[in-house]
Amino acid sequence: MSLLSVTDLSVSINGTPLLEKVSFALQPGEIFGLVGESGSGKSLTALALMGLLPEGAVTTGHAELEGLDLLNQTERAMCGLRGNRIGMIFQEPMTALNPLMTIGDQVAETLMVHRALPRAEALAIAREKLDRVGLPEPRFGLGLFPHELSGGQRQRVAIALAIALKPALLIADEPTTALDVMTQAQILGLLRGLVEDEGMGLLLITHDLAVVAGLANTTSVMQTGRIVEQGPTEALFRARKHPYTAALFAASAHQPTRIDIGLSVPLLEVDRALRAYTLARPSAFAPRPVLHAVDGVSFTLHQRESLGLVGSSGCGKSTLTRAILGLDSLQGGEIRLSGTRVGPKLPNALRAGMQVVFQDPYGSFNPRWRVDRLVAEPFHLLPKAPADWRDRVAEALVEVGLHPDDRRKYIHEFSGGQRQRIAIARALITRPDLIVLDEAVSALDVRIRAQVLDLLASLRRSHGLAYLFISHDLSVVRAITDRVLVMEAGRIVEEGPTEALFAAPQHEVTRRLVAATPQIPAAWMEPQT
Repeated sequence: MSLLSVTDLSVSINGTPLLEKVSFALQPGEIFGLVGESGSGKSLTALALMGLLPEGAVTTGHAELEGLDLLNQTERAMCGLRGNRIGMIFQEPMTALNPLMTIGDQVAETLMVHRALPRAEALAIAREKLDRVGLPEPRFGLGLFPHELSGGQRQRVAIALAIALKPALLIADEPTTALDVMTQAQILGLLRGLVEDEGMGLLLITHDLAVVAGLANTTSVMQTGRIVEQGPTEALFRARKHPYTAALFAASAHQPTRIDIGLSVPLLEVDRALRAYTLARPSAFAPRPVLHAVDGVSFTLHQRESLGLVGSSGCGKSTLTRAILGLDSLQGGEIRLSGTRVGPKLPNALRAGMQVVFQDPYGSFNPRWRVDRLVAEPFHLLPKAPADWRDRVAEALVEVGLHPDDRRKYIHEFSGGQRQRIAIARALITRPDLIVLDEAVSALDVRIRAQVLDLLASLRRSHGLAYLFISHDLSVVRAITDRVLVMEAGRIVEEGPTEALFAAPQHEVTRRLVAATPQIPAAWMEPQT
């Protein structure tokens, strides 16, 4: 008997069909991949299995866990199953964890609720689970709060919480999307080890085909609420029988057209930049330790050049980026944009020449403003907003592949890919020389990501733009940049032309990053005849 058997699962919300006759089976000790783009129904499938659908949802079909039909259980019965027989790891651990509770109490809470264990005993088991996921004492005490941990460490806490009671089924919904490649490799290895050691079944939901290729035994491809192709992962990846599956693979392997920048002049110059922080004392009489977040970094970005900056979480990328944008002061060295020193008091006219596109476009916009005001926001850097600002906004929207009438809408009316296009339009509006792209495509589906990368390449050609492309996704960096800087412990440890660096990395850090990057085996990508 299958661990999980889903048959003809259909879901509609307020009369709108969203899932249609979804069927698949998951065995104990199996990793089952569910892939597709945003809106395909992947997360909705998981929420239906967990009994967490919103009001107005109507569900038909069957979903049996160890012979128990999950779709016909009362809420009280589902409360007894969630966290007990079914564990779930959400995409964003910071929102999944309670910011007011320590990590020890959050893991222990599951044990106290489902097993009625005394708090001391529950905390002892919580300690074991945190050790199991790679958060050992004394560095990771039970009294730490989520905000005191990195993204990868918070995700480990979420995994410890999900496996506290050794569930039969573990659902992981995009568990590594926002993580750097080193942390991602560790989390994926941890999930694989848990399946092997505990014998649980893992339902892995992701849009990353390379992650599925390296982990899943069986894969289903979802499109608009339906499973369009399903089978053993290698066989499915090699065959790619359905046009949608083939389109996902084509987008995953897509490379934007490169341009030759030729000889160019320096635009951004970073000279021996230094930024350090004084940390809390480890004990009452110990000296305060100093963290050198940026430790003597030097590099030059030329006009019309696309430069990648990569490294693991905590390497100093974000601190360096804030200094480049003039949001933080340096304690040594200097940063120059077009020959003018960059700092918190950077003149508005020069600041207008350097714009930024953030990882989360929705979080970087005021939801109460219409798109025309959002895109026109950087005009405040100019002595006077142009009289034709509305026409300039419409022109910018057209350049990024949107309609001029979209300027009358609110940001919540757009998809994730469209929001990122609006963020790029906002960055273009002042005609900058440099755009800093901070994880600008990491959360996008493969087809939307390919479209945005093509858009960036096209805008670079037409506007003569230079990019500083900061990302943990090395495959994206390889596709979009001319040169790459590798950062570790506040320093640039390797730099060079993109293809040369990826083909023959010299520094151990670079070799580890390249080795940790998920890849679909080349043989699986060969054209089908």
